[in-house]
Amino acid sequence: MFFVDETIIKVRSGNGGAGCVSFRREKYIPYGGPNGGDGGDGGSVFFRVRDNLRTLYDLKRRKNFIAKNGLPGMGSQMNGKDGEDVYIDVPPGTVFYDADTGVLIHDMLESNETYEFLKGGKGGLGNMHFATSTNQAPRYAQPGLPGKEMRLRVELKLIADIGLVGFPNAGKSTLLSVVSCAKPKIANYPFTTLVPNLGVFHVDYESFVMADIPGIIEGASSGVGLGIEFLKHIERTKLLLFIIDLDDPDYELQFDKLRKEIFNYSKELYNKPYLVAASKYDLHDGAFKIELLESEMKIHAIPFSSVTHEGVDTLLYALKDKIHELENESVK
Repeated sequence: MFFVDETIIKVRSGNGGAGCVSFRREKYIPYGGPNGGDGGDGGSVFFRVRDNLRTLYDLKRRKNFIAKNGLPGMGSQMNGKDGEDVYIDVPPGTVFYDADTGVLIHDMLESNETYEFLKGGKGGLGNMHFATSTNQAPRYAQPGLPGKEMRLRVELKLIADIGLVGFPNAGKSTLLSVVSCAKPKIANYPFTTLVPNLGVFHVDYESFVMADIPGIIEGASSGVGLGIEFLKHIERTKLLLFIIDLDDPDYELQFDKLRKEIFNYSKELYNKPYLVAASKYDLHDGAFKIELLESEMKIHAIPFSSVTHEGVDTLLYALKDKIHELENESVK
């Protein structure tokens, strides 16, 4: 299935059914009173979170979500059937905006959350409701109220504890595959990761969700490369983890370049808490490069190797401790 994280859809709730004008007509009762039933209510439009979904592909393919109209009322005080509701199933983290104004409508964060967005039109009352002492044979019934229609821009922002940020081939996907059961595509060329990946890793008896996005390259904030399109998927994370590639000739400049691109994309994301890690520590000069980062660039980076697994546990515990620290600060 294709990964889709943004699309435009049209939604419409159903019209209410019209009330009925009818009179009781039975043998020996030629002039019975009004007995027109009410029209049914139109179907409503609901958003519904489904935890097993990871993409907006189904929404992009379908485009239009239209609830059924309510049926008109009938004689003998029989009410029309309500229109069938329509449910739009989305992954957790889906955001709905008015496509024309850009106004935020709703953010679907809670697991199994259901949100009624457009209520169907109310069905009209039948003529039996309008009989009075002075008008015992009303020939009027209410029309049903119309439903509502709207164009929506739907955007998916993944929900994770930690977001991985780094240049292509920095080792983000390899780290994710080592610490979790995720199976991202891994190869020795840029942009192996074309879509975001989520993985769950465990530290002691706790579990955390890590998000990997396509690598960011210099100039990404100006439209170069792929990563800038996916930065929205780490906007919700509690913590960013910058990955420095020790095998890169300009490894000591990577952190500043990444921070610059994130600053140009979003000041809010730039101010998010972070840790720094250095991948490929198993290289013969890995320890020397870590020392230079500390002494010359004043960057404290946690070294690790996804090949030998050296330093991986240290990194995971550091991530856990930092998240706990942030959670404690938010409680105060």
